[in-house]
Amino acid sequence: MRAKANTSEQYDTEIAVCRELFFKKMKDYGTAWRILRHSSITDQLYIKAQRIRSIQEKGISKVDESINAEFIGIVNYAAIGLIQLELGVSSESHTDESTTLFLYDKYIKQAKDLMSNKNHDYGEAWRDMRISSITDLILMKILRTKQIEDNQGQTMVSEGIDANYLDMINYAIFALILIREHV
Repeated sequence: MRAKANTSEQYDTEIAVCRELFFKKMKDYGTAWRILRHSSITDQLYIKAQRIRSIQEKGISKVDESINAEFIGIVNYAAIGLIQLELGVSSESHTDESTTLFLYDKYIKQAKDLMSNKNHDYGEAWRDMRISSITDLILMKILRTKQIEDNQGQTMVSEGIDANYLDMINYAIFALILIREHV
């Protein structure tokens, strides 16, 4: 019988991988993403999620980048989206490293806190989900975000863009946890 998994520890393990890649790319490229408009970030998220879905459906990848790498990209681009929501789009591509990492960590903590609260209420139902369903939920969150953007950020009864980015982070982390458990 398998020991009960510690979701918080597993979450932290996957976030450490995501953060390390975020940090290394920031060293390589700086914060060039600061010039991206919200719609461009959402479209980048869409491309990553759509590639995952395509590989899941076709069963083969012709590009040497794993599904894991795409889920990591979703975490990091959603964090970038949250940072951009706070700082606004900039014509300057530079934001200092310490500020960037502080904001990254701030939004990852928000996502983890949200995950903990939802896991309490939902009883970690995500553990019984298929990774393909998680992919579909991420795509749905992206499409919702695109619609909110098309509505100039206005919603009548729905959560905003930030809530969708936080959910994308959590679903992508769930997928990474499940992939690691089944390797």
